[in-house]
Parts: sequence; structure tokens; C-alpha cells
Amino acid sequence: MMFCWKVMVFMREMGCNRENCKYLPKGRFCISSVRMFQDLPLEIQEELVSHSVHSSYKAGSRIVAENDEIHSVIIIRNGKVKISNTDITGVEHILDVLHDGQSVWHGIFLKEHRYNYDVICIDDVEICEIPRSVIMQVLIQHPQAALNLIEVLAEDITDAEDKIMVLSIRDPKQRIAAFLLKRESRCLGNEIHLKLEDIASSVNLRIETVSRYIAQMEKEGMVTRVGRGRLKIRRQGELQSLLNPD
Repeated sequence: MMFCWKVMVFMREMGCNRENCKYLPKGRFCISSVRMFQDLPLEIQEELVSHSVHSSYKAGSRIVAENDEIHSVIIIRNGKVKISNTDITGVEHILDVLHDGQSVWHGIFLKEHRYNYDVICIDDVEICEIPRSVIMQVLIQHPQAALNLIEVLAEDITDAEDKIMVLSIRDPKQRIAAFLLKRESRCLGNEIHLKLEDIASSVNLRIETVSRYIAQMEKEGMVTRVGRGRLKIRRQGELQSLLNPD
């Protein structure tokens, strides 16, 4: 890790007491945006955050590598990371892209709790880590936290089924359209911030194929490239119609 600080002891105000933290308003923590923790009472959230460690990484850095032991839940405070693995031929496959307020925690409750993927920074990233031992203790002491986890797992299963559906689409243009629509629904703003190679890895297509079809969609007015690695959907209905042709 490039930088590492222990979270300051809480006084009267909620928050992490860091001037550069976007979650400083009273009554909010970085974990307040995480589905797994957001419904917990603030005093329990405070207890979790009091055990956390903050770190910063530069774009392109690897936060964790495949087969590393899982020691904590990783919360993205600022920036974007990609969850990926590399097959035996050296080809990278992007499983997901996470941004502010989302977390990396899958596998933490397995007996052999090790990552089966890499977590790599797409841009400069700030994270908050909460130790696995602390999470386990909270789940034991607070049944509501365990119920929240079950709900999150159910939602993640649905997300996984959606990804399988996208990859099962044979027509490349339709597959790209489905991915863009799904990606837009999860973005913080109205732009999709992914490079062509990241989109290609996500939909299991060649970069040239993705570039060609996105150029077609742009010519047809469905999408607009607003900068390197930045894409905006202009006509969602027409993009959706690609998936449901008459």
C-alpha cells in the first residue's frame, strides 16, 4: 500500500474526521453507502469504521491479487476499480467495475477465504478496509447485519445472472448494447467511464469489434463519445430496441 493511516478516534461528530473525505457530513460514514451496512444503526457503523484503515493507490495499481488471503472488506471511497481474472492464455476478463460507495467482499465468509480475482485501479483510488474479524463479530452480535448480507447475496446472484445473459447474446452489437445499458444503470453520473479495451474484456469481444459497433451506434445517434474512455448514451430507447427487434 502506498499510504496507510489509522482512522482517528471518534469524538462528538460522526464521520472519519478527515478534511478530504466526502462522507464528512454528520451522521454519515463511507460504509453508509454500502448495501451490506447501510441499514445498520449508526452506532454499529461507527464501531466498524473505528477499526478501519484508509489507503490510497495510483491508477494501474493492484490492490489485491488472485489467491491473496482475504483479510478485510474493501470499500471504494473515491475512484474506480476493475475486478478481473486472467485465463491460461493471458487474456484478461473483466468481471465487474466498482466505483465510490461500492465494496469488494466476496469470498470473505468462505472457509478458504482467498481472492479468485484481481482488484486493479482504473484511476487514482482511495479505499477503506474493515477487518474480517470485526465483520464476523458484528454479524454474530447483530442479526440485522446478517439479514442485510443475505439480501445483498440475493441481489448479487441476480446481477450475476444478468451478466450471464449479456454474454449469452450471440449478436455482438446487441451484446454491446445490453452491456452499455446495464453499465449506465450502475454509473454515478450520466457517463460510462470505461476504455474500449475494458468494454471488450467485459463482453468477451475483440477491441476492434467493440470499436466498430460503438462507432456505428454513434453514427446512428444512440451514443456519443465525449472523451477518451468516456461514453454517454443519447437514445436509450433505440439502444434498447436493438435487444427487442420487431
